[in-house]
Amino acid sequence: MKINANASGTRTIEVNEQMFLTVKKYSLFERIANSIGIVDEDILEKLRCTVRSLIASQEEDSKALLELALVLYNDNMKALGLSNLIAAYNSWLVEQPTEEEKTETCNE
Repeated sequence: MKINANASGTRTIEVNEQMFLTVKKYSLFERIANSIGIVDEDILEKLRCTVRSLIASQEEDSKALLELALVLYNDNMKALGLSNLIAAYNSWLVEQPTEEEKTETCNE
């Protein structure tokens, strides 16, 4: 999946489901926007620092975090790109089966 990194749509960044799973695992987008819901460059920088800290503190394989870091540190990634990434993540999250649905599928 590609997300637009700028308003004109001329720059895109490739993201995948593994990145969304990593975001979910570490709850990286929880309360990420400021109090009025705006994602700006400061928010992007804080997220970059958080991911960098998680990578530094990992004792296990941090390949998934490294892949996410490559997206966040992409030259094209700006506040709009992060906003679009959050929107894509939220859409992906809605499509995921709930625990109840997973249980029903396993019991059938």
